Amino acid sequence: MALTNQQKYENWLKKAKDKPTLELLQLMKGDSKAIDNAFYKELEFGTGGLRGELGAGTNCLNVYTIAKVTQGIADNMKANGFSTVAISMDSRINSDIFCVKAAEVFAANDIKAFVTKECMPTPFLSFMVRELKTDIGVMITASHNPSQYNGYKVYGSDGCQLTDKRANDMIACIDRVDPFEVVTKSIDFYQNKGLIEVVSNELEVQYLSAVKAQSVGNAKGIKVVYTPLNGAGYRVVPEILREVGVEDLYIVTEQSKPDGRFLTCSYPNPEKTEALKLGLELLQKSNADLLIATDPDADRMGLAVKARKGYRLLSGNETGVLLTDYLFYRRKALGTLPKKPILCKTIVSSELAIKVADEYGAESFDVLTGFKYIGEVILGLENRGEEDRFVFGFEESYGCLAGTYVRDKDAVVASMLVAEMAAYYKKLGKSLADRIEEIYAKFGTYQHKLLSKEFPGATGDAKMKQLLKDLREKNPTEMGGIKIIKSIDYLIQSEVDLPPSNVLSYNLEGGAQLIVRPSGTEPLIKFYLTAAKTPNENMVIFEKLEKFIKKHF
Repeated sequence: MALTNQQKYENWLKKAKDKPTLELLQLMKGDSKAIDNAFYKELEFGTGGLRGELGAGTNCLNVYTIAKVTQGIADNMKANGFSTVAISMDSRINSDIFCVKAAEVFAANDIKAFVTKECMPTPFLSFMVRELKTDIGVMITASHNPSQYNGYKVYGSDGCQLTDKRANDMIACIDRVDPFEVVTKSIDFYQNKGLIEVVSNELEVQYLSAVKAQSVGNAKGIKVVYTPLNGAGYRVVPEILREVGVEDLYIVTEQSKPDGRFLTCSYPNPEKTEALKLGLELLQKSNADLLIATDPDADRMGLAVKARKGYRLLSGNETGVLLTDYLFYRRKALGTLPKKPILCKTIVSSELAIKVADEYGAESFDVLTGFKYIGEVILGLENRGEEDRFVFGFEESYGCLAGTYVRDKDAVVASMLVAEMAAYYKKLGKSLADRIEEIYAKFGTYQHKLLSKEFPGATGDAKMKQLLKDLREKNPTEMGGIKIIKSIDYLIQSEVDLPPSNVLSYNLEGGAQLIVRPSGTEPLIKFYLTAAKTPNENMVIFEKLEKFIKKHF
């Protein structure tokens, strides 16, 4: 018989040994809602791996849930004859503690762990896996989430985040583990035995060399403001920018060092304007050409650029379209564009990029949300000996990759290429704001909007599932008065070769679109709105779709 949440709580109160966890458990005493939220489920793997709030309980990130997950993965690895792992971390609260705990658990299972000595970008972990030829990789990170979150991403031997099948195989092993039965010795003990090894600085040099190899120009002649948002990009991004010629580099002082408290921006997400406040202030003060911001694990990049009047924030879609346009154009000019180039994007990202890439005879792939699906496309190319055909991949949530040296989005290479792109157009008397308007004038004004509704806790989770079920069953023919031309339920669709996914897509009259999907890592339903008429007409379309969302969700 399954334990109740209260019984789970009492079990933890009896068995937990470390002081921080015990103190948190004591604070829950008598609070049934807090106990329910902490114990109503086990943390689950989603599109971004395992992620949750820091705290005590099965639904939180703590040394016990880290130990449980790691032991389950270790059991799965041993069953498959695997024996090596690469581990890194971002700048978040307890990332260093969780990194050490994971390494100790792997080592206790005779699995050799290669670990970084400090926080590093998530794409560096992907590079580690590939260069060191480890069987898996683990990245302790919660990406761009608020400070109370942390997480645990798992990568395969190809350096790509786990596919759904492999994740499910590991989850079956994880579910069998009692975290209080996982016993380890100290990290020093395992280092002396050769089961834990800190990687050398040479690997970072190799990574930056691989990033620079994607360069298609230089960034001389521009002023750049950079903020790592107190994250893992704090050293490597400035280094690569200087490597490609940025001499005037201004770094936001308050956000220049790793700090998981994120004291100057409670939500360190470069998609959010409020996270860029200090960067924008320095941008105006310094009269720089652009602001580059990377999230805490440096896999996403936000951008603000000089415009005719002041500065303009670019969306993830606009950045993706601009980089598609620039990379294909420059590589063709340099004679390095493959004969059958490939662009890859997620289904919720702008169709405008495909129109741009079509001009170069490119083959375009639409994949499910999650950069691991772009990584799968690259793996398929690699298996066919066609890896060099991949030119660029992106998702609207500010993630990009040029080249195949890693298999995840990389804000380090994106920062470098954006700086080069800005310098290139500056020499032509243009800004990136000018260039995106030129693209709109040629192909149409594609505008996008992302809305989210939060459903926290056990009751929120149940409500979120019910609302999505209701929408499926209703099968609407119009939204906000706009006729639906075509709808796709990615859980049951058979039109394209994609695995089942909890996504609903509606193509509307006039090129409009609404895509609805629950987040794989947060208690959210996300709504992706597209309009492709004039700016004024697009505004009306967005208003109609927002009214529909408000009414039904």
